[in-house]
Parts: sequence; structure tokens; C-alpha cells
Amino acid sequence: MNEEQWLEELLKFSEEDGKFSEKQLKILEAAIEMFAEKGYAATSTSEIAKRAGVAEGTIFRHYKTKKDLLLAIVTPTLLQSVAPFLAKEFAKEVFEHQYEHYEDFVRTVWKNRYKFVKKYLPAIRVFWQEIAFHAEIKKQLEVVFMEHVYEKFKKIVEYFQERGEIADFPVESVIRLTVTTIAGFFATRFIIMPDYEWDDEAEMERTIQFLMNGLRKKGA
Repeated sequence: MNEEQWLEELLKFSEEDGKFSEKQLKILEAAIEMFAEKGYAATSTSEIAKRAGVAEGTIFRHYKTKKDLLLAIVTPTLLQSVAPFLAKEFAKEVFEHQYEHYEDFVRTVWKNRYKFVKKYLPAIRVFWQEIAFHAEIKKQLEVVFMEHVYEKFKKIVEYFQERGEIADFPVESVIRLTVTTIAGFFATRFIIMPDYEWDDEAEMERTIQFLMNGLRKKGA
């Protein structure tokens, strides 16, 4: 899958008809590259236009402001990476499956999201870099997580707590520890130290064991 194909596939989640003009795709691709390289604040629309090979006015025909352009990139990334639970395939794979142990559930989520992050890394890099600086992105993340992820996650945590496998921590704490452990590895692997010679499979298992050593109920 070339760059234009993955970009078009990702962006289909931000418009009902999923149709983008060739110029629009070039603008979005250039914006993703430049936001990832320089950050949102340091990138001008004139620079994006130059890299995209279009007039600056063309950008504003599609996006009223630079913020709208950023959100056009972030929105589909958010919908797929944080709320894949909206997709029947992912929900079936992750939540409708019976897991023998909590770590089996964590491993399934990890592998699924690993493939996504690796595939759409340029757009996800922009999302990770900018979420701390834009309240509307953080709010959108919160809404999506609470509406489409939290309750399903909560039921799985409660199930393994009832079985005596996970310590009686607040459910919110177990979810937070699980999510931040996975996200922390992805951030280190793909953003902070992408050129390090990683053994991804081994690191996944080490990190999952680290997480389970902290969550496992004493004596379990």
C-alpha cells in the first residue's frame, strides 16, 4: 500500500462519502509530513501549499483555517486508533472472545493496535504531538473513549477481578495502567526511539509481564 492509498483509506472516516480530490489528498499528505517534522505551531499554510504543489488559496477552499486542516488529520486517526470498537471486526476479535487470562486480552489489543500504529504512523505521530496543545482534540478523545470503549473494557476488568486474577484496584486504575503501558511502548518504539533495533515480540511479552506483575492479585 503506497502513501496515497493508506492516506485515502484513513481519511475515508472523516467524510461520509469518503471522496477526496487529488489536490485535497496532496494537501493532507503535505500537512501530515510537515506537522510531524516541525509541529503544528511552527508550520505555515504557505509551507504546506509549497510542498503539496498547490496555491495557498486552494488550502483555504477546503479548510477554513489551519486548525481545520489539523482536525481533518486527527479525526480519522482518533476514530480508528481509539475507537476501533466501532468496527464490528475489531469488537468481535477483542470483546466477544472468551479469554482464559487478562494478559491474553491485553496481548490481543496490543497486536491489533500495533498493526494500526505501524500502518498509519505519520498521521498518528501528528496526533500524539498535538493532543497536549489542543483542548478540542483532548475532548474528542475523552468522548470517544467513554462512549465506545470504557464500558466494554470495564466488563472485562470486572470479570477477571471476580475470578481473583486481578487485584481489587479501582477499575479505572486497571484500565489506566493497561492503556498507558501499551501507549507508552508505542510512543517509545515509534516516536522517541524509532531507529533502535527493537525485538518487538520480545518487548511486548516483557511489557505485558511487567504489567501483570503489578496487576495480579497476591496469591493468584
